[in-house]
Amino acid sequence: MALTDTFVKNVKYSGAPAGDKHTDGGAMYLLVNAGGKYWRMNYRFGDKRKTLAIGVYPAVSLAKARQRRDKARELLADGTDPSAVKRAEKQSATLASANTFELVALEFLATKADAWSPGYAEKWLRGMKKDLFPYVGKLPIATITPPMLLDALRKCEKRGAIESAHTLRQTAGQVFRYGIQTGRCERSPTSDLQGALKPVTTKHMAAILEPVKVGELMRTIEAYKGQPTTRVALALSALLFQRPGNIRQMEWAWVDVEQAMLTIPSQDMKRRKHQKINGRPHLVPLASQALAHLKELRPITGHGRYVFPSLLTGERPMSDNTVNVALRRMGYSKDEMSAHGFRATARTLMIERMPGISADVIEAQLAHEKSGPLGSAYDRAEFMEQRRAMMQTWADYLDKLRVGADVIQLKTA
Repeated sequence: MALTDTFVKNVKYSGAPAGDKHTDGGAMYLLVNAGGKYWRMNYRFGDKRKTLAIGVYPAVSLAKARQRRDKARELLADGTDPSAVKRAEKQSATLASANTFELVALEFLATKADAWSPGYAEKWLRGMKKDLFPYVGKLPIATITPPMLLDALRKCEKRGAIESAHTLRQTAGQVFRYGIQTGRCERSPTSDLQGALKPVTTKHMAAILEPVKVGELMRTIEAYKGQPTTRVALALSALLFQRPGNIRQMEWAWVDVEQAMLTIPSQDMKRRKHQKINGRPHLVPLASQALAHLKELRPITGHGRYVFPSLLTGERPMSDNTVNVALRRMGYSKDEMSAHGFRATARTLMIERMPGISADVIEAQLAHEKSGPLGSAYDRAEFMEQRRAMMQTWADYLDKLRVGADVIQLKTA
């Protein structure tokens, strides 16, 4: 007699040591014991009597149990052991759970620990945790389709982070390539998403590029009434045109007054990890004007580590936003000038207004890595004498603009 939903729901355990068996037909029965209610199916395969565990009630209903029984009977009819199929499916599910996108991504990140800088690795993982792991992280990497990945990336787009969405497509591609290499998936869905995202509108760092306006900026810096350390940081940003991080993190140990040289250690430069370890320090010749600013500041901060220490604690350098905030207080909007913009200002005016200075010399002083067959040519030819002359000429040019002298083209010494 076939079972009914009402009977299965209400039947109680009688207390029999072996449990109570209630048959349903097709060799399936409901086993009721102290632990609960279990669907089972007895069958023979290869002259051996076997029992297939079909599921647990109520998670598996009577109807669902019958479907599984019928599937098992079809397998037997085809000469296949349903218990072997179930073991294979379980192993496949276990393997899939160990090969989720998140776990493969974390494994890939671990392989890059020695090659990536801690800062880049942290940024890479932060993007994954924020925008990909919550949506595809728990899925087996082999099951993720282009539409599934695109849906996650478009969530990033919707909040206006267009560039981040493109970056995430690239970083996801790294994970899928690693998954292919290690046998966890066969292809990457990222290749099918080429052109699916909104295009990135490149926006250059705000910078003042007209000589007259640069002169106004230098006068405004000279008249700055805020912290003296901030005023000097602004002035040195213009004079040295180094990356904002290298300006604010400048240490007194890097300053050699006698040699008029600022030596930035390789590990503090924007370089790949192996370059940080094996590269040479970046040298910045100090013009007389830069030395004068440092001399002014030494009685104030020279007792500590940093040239521009935090106002809260001398154990840290000034905030990465201090110079930008000062520019806003001076009346320059974020679309007019930025801390990073001093680099573009220097490069543009030297190229356009100071003939005789080689672009290679400027690029070397900017610490831009040179691409192409020459590779890191600057590591072998640092143009130090030319750079010394260029830095003094640049400082003199800024002085002329500041005092309002005629804007003339200067030649290097």
